[in-house]
Amino acid sequence: MTYQSFNPFDGKLIKGFSDISATEYEQKLSQAQTCFETWRHTTYAERAVIIAKAGKLLHERADEFARIMTMEMGKRIGEARAEVEFSSRILAYYAKNAERFLAPVRLDPVVGEAHMESSPIGVIFGVEPWNFPYYQLARVAGPHLMAGNTLVVKHAGIVPQCALAFEKLLLDAGAPVGLYTNLFISHEQSEQVVDDPRIKGVCLTGSVAAGQSIAARAGKNLKISSMELGGSDAFIVLEDADLEHTIPWAVWGRMYNTGQTCCAAKRFIVVDSVADAFLSKFQAALEALVAGDPMDEKTTLGPLSSEAALVQLLKQVDDAVAKGATLLMGGKRISRPGSYMQPSILTDIKPDNPAFRDEFFGPVAMFFRVKDEAAAIALANDSDFGLGGSVWTKDVARGKRVASKVDTGMMFINNIDWSDPELPFGGIKNSGYGRELGDMGIQEFVNKKLVRVASMRAPG
Repeated sequence: MTYQSFNPFDGKLIKGFSDISATEYEQKLSQAQTCFETWRHTTYAERAVIIAKAGKLLHERADEFARIMTMEMGKRIGEARAEVEFSSRILAYYAKNAERFLAPVRLDPVVGEAHMESSPIGVIFGVEPWNFPYYQLARVAGPHLMAGNTLVVKHAGIVPQCALAFEKLLLDAGAPVGLYTNLFISHEQSEQVVDDPRIKGVCLTGSVAAGQSIAARAGKNLKISSMELGGSDAFIVLEDADLEHTIPWAVWGRMYNTGQTCCAAKRFIVVDSVADAFLSKFQAALEALVAGDPMDEKTTLGPLSSEAALVQLLKQVDDAVAKGATLLMGGKRISRPGSYMQPSILTDIKPDNPAFRDEFFGPVAMFFRVKDEAAAIALANDSDFGLGGSVWTKDVARGKRVASKVDTGMMFINNIDWSDPELPFGGIKNSGYGRELGDMGIQEFVNKKLVRVASMRAPG
């Protein structure tokens, strides 16, 4: 069974869901296509009524949605509630701004007049992960539905109740059947969806392997795609950094969502003169975290999303140590029910160690000591990933200079506030391509049509 809710706090099965049948598949794709033929002709104002209402309902029912998320993937309840509220703001943002973002753009040819206009392309297939069960859905639903497309979505197998809750949210907001459709399909059936001629675009957030598979399939079908994949973001600490400001961000950047974030701080690259002080304070702060019930507001360390995720991460740490890395702290599961892991720090990671290139999707920090700014930049760039990163310094001009030299999709100076509805999100290299959120996010799946008017004599 592909879709099963296990509570990672105690490991108990909550509920399972069957994959859809061939008949249900055809019905759902047909409804999405039929809905598109009507939805594409609605006005932005008409679309905004539904999308804004969905955002309003998310806000009003934040506790209800948050509890489903915490129950299914273990996100601490405060973080879960914040995610629901952020998802609400994303929907509201696109309801308000979509028409402005997609307004015709005047061009200035030598002869006559011209403009570019934007129009929807059809049914979009989304493949979304478990680590942000609503935010990932909101950041595709908000822009692409407001652009006039319809969506069919395969959510992650461990958050089926979140998937159903978000689909119902749109229906409760007045969405027509077929506007937003949840698909309980297997990984193999995903390829069938990409091949389906009714699908005109594909967006995925997930692992590099998943991105390679789905992007290749989309490419074979000549379908546009966007991919937001993994990351191994650098957290660069220069010698003039304010450690009292930096350390809390370091802890939050590695441990938010129990470290299960693509753009989390994962490689801590610290200039030698402050390395010992940083490491001592960082380790002490991680040691102060206490595992507990993620439904309890006071809990500071939640479980990983699943037992499988925990087992994989423990193996990665063991492999890193076997290849020469030093385990400064942690590295083991916590002796209690549920999928809990000790906060961990790995040091002495050489370039020939697989950990040097790996992404650790959980509470494992890699620590690197470097001699100066230039070495920090070089190490930050020595990665197969390029999603985000940050630099910490009292000199903002210096921070901007360093940020410009790091090869990544996003850089943050003295903060790692990764996402706002207004700011484009995405990466380069193995972290994928395309952008979500901001005005760029709504441009991914629209036809940019040139229209020219000119009085010209025919050639010849």
